[in-house]
Amino acid sequence: MPKITRDQVRVPADVMPESREEYIDNYLKATRGTGRLMLFACDQKIEHLNKDFYGEGIDLADAEPEHLFEIGRQGVCGVLAGQRGLIAQYAADYPEINYLVKMNSKTNLVKTSQDDPYSPQLYDLDAILAMREAGVNIVGLGYTIYLGSEYESTMMAEAGELIAQAHANGLLVVLWIYPRGKAVTAEKDPDLIAGAAGVALCLGADFVKVNPPKPEGDDTRTPAEALKVASMAAGRTGLVCAGGSTVDAKTFLTQLYDQIHVGGACGNATGRNIHQRSLDEAVRLTKAISAITLADYSVADALAVFNGEKDFSL
Repeated sequence: MPKITRDQVRVPADVMPESREEYIDNYLKATRGTGRLMLFACDQKIEHLNKDFYGEGIDLADAEPEHLFEIGRQGVCGVLAGQRGLIAQYAADYPEINYLVKMNSKTNLVKTSQDDPYSPQLYDLDAILAMREAGVNIVGLGYTIYLGSEYESTMMAEAGELIAQAHANGLLVVLWIYPRGKAVTAEKDPDLIAGAAGVALCLGADFVKVNPPKPEGDDTRTPAEALKVASMAAGRTGLVCAGGSTVDAKTFLTQLYDQIHVGGACGNATGRNIHQRSLDEAVRLTKAISAITLADYSVADALAVFNGEKDFSL
């Protein structure tokens, strides 16, 4: 993947002139100068509580939150995404990491059968700007919208205002958009995933994180082929796919390669598949993922990076 130059970064019109250079700096940091995003998702301690960090099949190192930051420091990532408090507790010891602050979160204790999902904003932008002024390397913000929830209008309004304010201050925004609620019968329906991508574009997001579509019935497309429609719907908003639960490295890297080269994805957003492993294995997987995402390696070459048979750095 060739590097992009500063003048190749498309700056949205809602970025104030005095923040234009900072936006370009943050975009190049987040995408490691390529225009593609490698997002290390570390927001699950609220979203999924502790079950993603301790238990069968999970390396014991993951029980300690600092594991996330060691992976971010030693691995190859574009941004580490987590809640404000998590970042605030560790950022002083890991100043070299690019941080993306997740602005809203909810637990998974209240099920859709009880109530449609709503993830309220947990803090205002001023708290994030204060951290940035204090020296924390914050390059962007994240926000989740549950499309189809009866509370979707509230989440969309919060996200739209947040994007406008973030851009005015030179920050990127990644939207997590998941169709979910009693009105949604198939959360991974390809048309719904494409719809979510279009919503992110209309709200002005720089990137949108969606679940990979799951074609069913008479739809004979592969997930990557169905993803192509969503990538087109996203327009100038870069689309990335959630990594999902942990699978073997070859399966994950093959899916990622197809998402980018068949589905038109603009990177990846991976959490559990990275942090549930030992530090050494997790670091090697970030390098393999980045080899595909940021440098257009083949699956075979990326696997060689993961196995320690081939070096990779940016």
